[in-house]
Amino acid sequence: MKKLVISIPAFNEEKGIARILDGIPERINGVDKIDIVVVDDGSTDKTGEIARNKGAEVITHPCNLGLGVTFKDGLERALEKGADVIVNIDADGQFDPEDISKLIAPIMKGDSGMVTASRFKSSDFFPEMPRIKVAGNKFMSFIISKIVKKKFYDVSCGFRAYSRDAALRMNLFGKFTYTQESFIDLASKNVAITEVPVKVKGEREFGKSKVASNLFKYGFNTLRIIISAFRDYKPLRLMVFVSILFVIIGILSGAFFLVHYIRTGAFKPHTWAGVLSFSSFILAMFMIIAGVFMETFSRMRMNQEQLLYFKRKEHYKNQPEEEDIKV
Repeated sequence: MKKLVISIPAFNEEKGIARILDGIPERINGVDKIDIVVVDDGSTDKTGEIARNKGAEVITHPCNLGLGVTFKDGLERALEKGADVIVNIDADGQFDPEDISKLIAPIMKGDSGMVTASRFKSSDFFPEMPRIKVAGNKFMSFIISKIVKKKFYDVSCGFRAYSRDAALRMNLFGKFTYTQESFIDLASKNVAITEVPVKVKGEREFGKSKVASNLFKYGFNTLRIIISAFRDYKPLRLMVFVSILFVIIGILSGAFFLVHYIRTGAFKPHTWAGVLSFSSFILAMFMIIAGVFMETFSRMRMNQEQLLYFKRKEHYKNQPEEEDIKV
């Protein structure tokens, strides 16, 4: 018996939440039971009330905790309910719930542990959206693709499916968002990730995005999460990259200092260039040493996460269900 739990993070989505809930298919091939969980992230409108009246289970945050926390709470509740497959879909109306069957297909076949809807993989489904947002999404996809060493076209989409095993393995820390961090986390654990092109709306029908309304803030917070995840799972690669930057600075400042000395026969007034060059090479060496030590700790972390995975498997067996939950 296959159970699907659909998790919907929502913050002040009273205008669109009903349409999302009404659009969720009552039956999907291969699925015996469908449960819906709405995580109300401290909404000040009637989001939770509407979701509850529509028959969804509602988890209520006393205040806005962020999309990352909201996603994790929905994931944990789905595991408690015994989900074999978990779908996360945003409540902003950009995604069509009818595509859920398309999204979970690779998981049902056993071909993938995580499936993400992709807005940019196929030109047939390319959404109409501001160029700056398209550029930002492409930049994030480029960074994540380089980190996990596999080409992805859309790493910021909020419409995804996870197998139970992938959800048990996931260990995220970002409060602002989860989308990019989950790629690094699961790819580092050799979980197969698939992109499925779907047609989505490029812009919200109601209101503004709570996560990406300020692109500079979104970019800063997202990059911070990516760098933190990169540091945790690929520390030596990160430190080598940083050390290369210091080496480049050292070479440029050293070359400037040497040319000045050859021309004038004096160190002054550019002694600073020599000091900067020497310091940069020293820092580059320390970055490599730090990376070696961090790599050791990273291996210890992976072992601990493997133990955590087994603990979670045991913990989420036969969990009692509750209706509405407040955290």
